[in-house]
Amino acid sequence: MKTTITTPRFSHFPDDWHLSPVLDTGDFVFLSGVTGTHPDLSVSTDAETQIRDTFEFLKANLAAAGLTFDHVVEMTTYHVGLRDHLQTFIAVKDHYMTAPYPAWTAIGVTELITEGTIIEIRVIARRP
Repeated sequence: MKTTITTPRFSHFPDDWHLSPVLDTGDFVFLSGVTGTHPDLSVSTDAETQIRDTFEFLKANLAAAGLTFDHVVEMTTYHVGLRDHLQTFIAVKDHYMTAPYPAWTAIGVTELITEGTIIEIRVIARRP
């Protein structure tokens, strides 16, 4: 069983990008990478705001699947300027995620799909 789930604000993503924002397989739910990009493709130039926007987008995708950050078991993050924004990222992340924390891998990259984005987050969640 595989079911595509998306939030209303980003319902155009499956057609535009040919991906499943959220792919529900029953026990596990796979979320495609999200950035802090708004529906009009704008993005904040403030690092903390952009990171927070990214977590809010992720939160909305989890909610669309009936899940919360407590269900996240694995997180991979991609960072433009990883060392420049790591402490800010951790502070924002800790606002959304609490112990026991998911497994996490942070990867530095040179660019992301939307101009100006500095962070992309992809997660795997497990249903209780």
